[in-house]
Amino acid sequence: MPTRADAFRLATQATFGPTEPVIAQIQTVGAPAWVDAQLALPATTTHLPRWRAATAKAKLLDAKAVASSNELISSFYERALNADDQLRQRAAFALSQIFVVSQAELGEERAEALADYQDMLARNAFGNFRTLLQDVSMHPAMGLYLSHIKNRKGDPLTGRQPDQNFAREVMQLFSIGLYQLRPDGSVVLDGAGKPVESYSADDIVGLSQVFTGFSWGGPDQQNQRFWGSPGYLDANRYAMPMQGYSRFHEQGAKSFLGTGVAAQGVADPAASLKVAMDTLFNHPNVGPFIGRQLIQRLVTSHPSPAYVSRVAGVFDNNGLGVRGDMKAVFRAVLLDEEARSATVAQDERYGKLREPVLRLTAYLRAFGAKSDSGVVLMGNTDDVTTQLSQTPWRSPSVFNFYRPGYVPPGGEAAALGLTLPEMQITSEGSTAGYVNYMLLALERGVGLKGADGKATRPDLQADISAAIALADRPEALLAHVHSRLLPGGASATLSNETLAAINSVTIPAPKNNNTAAIESAKRNRALTALALTLVSPEFIVQK
Repeated sequence: MPTRADAFRLATQATFGPTEPVIAQIQTVGAPAWVDAQLALPATTTHLPRWRAATAKAKLLDAKAVASSNELISSFYERALNADDQLRQRAAFALSQIFVVSQAELGEERAEALADYQDMLARNAFGNFRTLLQDVSMHPAMGLYLSHIKNRKGDPLTGRQPDQNFAREVMQLFSIGLYQLRPDGSVVLDGAGKPVESYSADDIVGLSQVFTGFSWGGPDQQNQRFWGSPGYLDANRYAMPMQGYSRFHEQGAKSFLGTGVAAQGVADPAASLKVAMDTLFNHPNVGPFIGRQLIQRLVTSHPSPAYVSRVAGVFDNNGLGVRGDMKAVFRAVLLDEEARSATVAQDERYGKLREPVLRLTAYLRAFGAKSDSGVVLMGNTDDVTTQLSQTPWRSPSVFNFYRPGYVPPGGEAAALGLTLPEMQITSEGSTAGYVNYMLLALERGVGLKGADGKATRPDLQADISAAIALADRPEALLAHVHSRLLPGGASATLSNETLAAINSVTIPAPKNNNTAAIESAKRNRALTALALTLVSPEFIVQK
């Protein structure tokens, strides 16, 4: 059975943060059984219902009002902190950083589409990649974000051409990547040593013709519905797939990726889409391209070629002849020898920088944070110097907060060619911002001060009472904090420096009327231990 450290590592990789019950469960049943149990849990998909309920409440005061953008952020944290299907929610978060749509562009009423999109990712996280790819492509959130909703066929008289935005990104970011890949994720080179591109400008043109004629879902395909004219918009349009409108779909032959769609006597958007989706799904790049990114999001930033190859092999065939079985893929990612080996984890090139959002959720889950409101109330945390430099589902572009192939310029990583995606949002400013944010989080709590901003404290409050109770026993306090936040304890340097800092906070000797001073000193000792651990490399770097 797994040691506590082994169980802690799996919980770090597969949840939004280890908790004592999760660690105990993994130790009791073992890693494979725990992963299988998580894979079997039904999806918790509550983002859309929460957004709609908040919007209905807002409309009682203003008929044109919609839910605040904070409602989606709050919904993310509510699921991250409290959902039983932790692996599915973590998988959905990983997928949201590959198939990116952003609240930065989908605000106001369009946020309804974003809420349903995230529920869709959770539903599809353990389904088949072919279904996932089509659901992503046809979701109105993606149609709005990458502008292929209401995309029309070309017009030779005016010179109008179909929008190429989604056609490019569905290849570059969502399926096959820029360059031809071997099964282990390494790039195929030509005779001159240059990467061989996986698609051309002509392929983009051909696919852009496929993605014409799709617009709002509804009971018919009238032109007014295609355009979204008043009176022709279905009330549920943000949560239903886009549909094809023959009149606006390219009828001529469409060529892409060595195949294509023959000219159609009657334009058939659904038939064209099927060929495109099947072609992308069956491309040999998909397994290593998507598999490597899932390893990066959950386990390690620069996985070995052998690790990528094993995961890609499961994508190609789950053992039963099925391609694209995402349940099997996530199982392969988490149970691979390189994910589970404590020896491999000690390699200096192994692991990943934990992104700020996951640092926060790990702290909140480790110390049983509770919501004063009962529903979790969180807001934007984008600010670089005072917050996390990251807000869930609020990427600055379709390229996510960081690129999977990012190598920090200069230094050892660059010399070794190591990909370290999260370093792309790491700077002197963001490092200081994280420290500033966590110090306030420890002192005051996290989140909004009530739905109306009038509560006396932030909504999420961690329970550090057990730490405070150990304040007069510094070694025990340190052990308690490290057991909750670090998988295998701390380095001697961190332990010694933290212990010295704890001891520097003097607890007054009891005397008349100094109970408050004693309690304040004990709390400060606990906060000191927590603060130094939360900003330590041992916590920030996931091994």
